[in-house]
Amino acid sequence: MWKNRNVWIILVGEMIAGLGLWTGIIGNLEFMQERIPSDFLKSVIMAIGLLAGILVGPLAGKIIDQTKKKNVLLISGFGRMVSVSFMLIAIWTGSIWWMVAFMISIQLSAAFYFPALQATIPLVVKDDQLLQMNGWHMNVATMARVIGTALAGVVLVYWSLQSLYFMSIIAYSGLLIFTFMLRIEEEEGREAQVKVAAPGKGGFMEVFPILKSYPAVMMTLVMTLIPLLFIGSFNLLVINISEMQDSSSIKGAIYAAEGIAFMLGTVAVKYIGMKWRTSTILFVFAFIIGFAELILIFANIPVLSVVAFAVFGFSVGCFFPTAMTIFQKQMPKAFHGRFFSFRNMLERVIFQVVLLATGALLDLIGLQWMVVVFGVLSLSLTTIFLVQMKRRDIHLDTNTKPVEI
Repeated sequence: MWKNRNVWIILVGEMIAGLGLWTGIIGNLEFMQERIPSDFLKSVIMAIGLLAGILVGPLAGKIIDQTKKKNVLLISGFGRMVSVSFMLIAIWTGSIWWMVAFMISIQLSAAFYFPALQATIPLVVKDDQLLQMNGWHMNVATMARVIGTALAGVVLVYWSLQSLYFMSIIAYSGLLIFTFMLRIEEEEGREAQVKVAAPGKGGFMEVFPILKSYPAVMMTLVMTLIPLLFIGSFNLLVINISEMQDSSSIKGAIYAAEGIAFMLGTVAVKYIGMKWRTSTILFVFAFIIGFAELILIFANIPVLSVVAFAVFGFSVGCFFPTAMTIFQKQMPKAFHGRFFSFRNMLERVIFQVVLLATGALLDLIGLQWMVVVFGVLSLSLTTIFLVQMKRRDIHLDTNTKPVEI
């Protein structure tokens, strides 16, 4: 795998893009913390951008499958770079509306970029290298998150807020250069086969029958919703824990602990996968994610709040590379663009619901009761999915052929 130049290009590009992404996110949090007192209003602003990504999702999936993925990556990468200029205007004018414009534009670009990247990975590595590649890809993204958040913290101490967004523009420019260097060979005649498979239909309408034919993919897709309860509320949780403990430094400690634990998980899952079945990995770590949420009942204690995020990070580091490998191996490549766009759209819907619910619950019942609700819900959903998998006799490890419907 490491002799493949495309692998290095993707990983280095992800590192650069991640630095731009997370310096921007820290800037967003700082901007909102200074100007928006309500947690619910913060969540509404975040959700507006996600809604834009949801609306464009079906179009994005169809375009990704019908055009060269490299072109999609280049155009959407350029869009991410341009969108940062809206945030610079928001800082200079003090207008929340320009921040909303930034949220919408960056999410529109992401709605094309990430599904295209996920559909590209199976085209540049062999099937038996997918778990390792997915693990390293997520690992590099997490390294970028740790470095990016730490770097952003230093920049905020010594320079102005807009410096973070200039750094984002430079990073996204670097991403464009590395994307241009990619060499992707796509199968000839693939799109024609897709059109014959479901004449007269387009977008996600072609994905639903396929999902019914591959119950392992469907089950894994539903399972990925469990970590989103934690991920969707992540930034608001960090802000509230920082305020509860009256400590700005706890933000950096939480991001660092979660990021390092995530990287350890992406490395460990390769060895865990040699001894555990795929279904065991998914369900064990889904349960652990629920318990990590419950640990945040003690969020007023710095050590336990950091431990909770570290446990969550390690669990997600094992969970997501395994789930992504199931998707890439079992879902036909001809539908990868639409499937990953559908998955991203589904995640955005859940993110939006979780964001709004988190903001409302934080205002109404506070952080500690909110994590009880989320923890119990995660454990309950995991139990229900486990029962359903046993009842329907779904085998995540071996069910690689479609089921007749």
